[in-house]
Amino acid sequence: MHPTVHIIVLGGTITMAPQATGGIAPSLTGADLVAAVPALAGAADISVATPFLVPGASLTFPQIAEVRALAAAAVETGAAGVVVVQGTDTIDETSFLLDLAWTADKPLVVTGAMRGAGAPGADGHANLLAATLVAAAPAARGQGVLVVLNDEIHAARLVEKTHTGLPSAFASPGFGPLGHVMEGEARISLSPRRPKAPPIPPDATDLPPVAIAKVTLGDDGRLIRALPDLGYQGLVLEAMGAGHVPAALVDPLQAACSRMPVVLATRVPGGSVFRHTYGFPGSEMDLLARGLISSGGLSPHKARLLLAVLLFGGADRQAIADAFSAHG
Repeated sequence: MHPTVHIIVLGGTITMAPQATGGIAPSLTGADLVAAVPALAGAADISVATPFLVPGASLTFPQIAEVRALAAAAVETGAAGVVVVQGTDTIDETSFLLDLAWTADKPLVVTGAMRGAGAPGADGHANLLAATLVAAAPAARGQGVLVVLNDEIHAARLVEKTHTGLPSAFASPGFGPLGHVMEGEARISLSPRRPKAPPIPPDATDLPPVAIAKVTLGDDGRLIRALPDLGYQGLVLEAMGAGHVPAALVDPLQAACSRMPVVLATRVPGGSVFRHTYGFPGSEMDLLARGLISSGGLSPHKARLLLAVLLFGGADRQAIADAFSAHG
């Protein structure tokens, strides 16, 4: 008897086909995708839903909350695991946001495709089958939300999209995949510690606005000065190197810290923000001493999501700092 896996299809490249007006756009439903992969029947008993079809870049917080509820309902009614199929533009964000709220022991697996359904070498069918195998696998239990593409199994907290077009676009910089899908089975070799996530209430269908500001050569700080008056409730600073900014940004950042939480992240894909190595004005030691909060090992866009969730829950500065420290 096969385990049951529930597949939730949201759209993305995996559902896209050529349009008469040019280009590809979401066209295929979940039922279409499942019917196109007969091998799924040998992996699990499949149920499927298509709550909406949108590109990954157009997904919203309320839609992800809906997906979270649908996935929770599926495992509560007996599914061994859930697969979410979506556009790859935001998989590294949506998977992390889902992971913050996923308390079930059963796996939630996010997948997609880098090539449209009609393209030579389309990878969607293989990715859907691999994700389903992982969702049905006992080895995936207790791992939280996983991302599966190109036969690699990644932790949602660590995975990033690293290429705009290759099927091997997803990686976990500095860590690597937790395992692989090989010979029709999920082989998971690593099980990273999952930080305790802040609770996301069921009514968290939208989140407070948090800005990301990327620091570049010669930045004079005018964007930092403007942000507190634009309605944002928090800021993630995408700093240089190990957490550094031009000296001209120090005063604007300290002023911003007096009005909202400011999280210090880095634009470098691999590695964490430093804590106590550099001591010049605008260094990580200087900025942390002025009230910025280290993002630890989280990328800027994931730090934005965690900060938004914490602000939604009314966390104070110490609670925010503690939550990010757990992701260090």
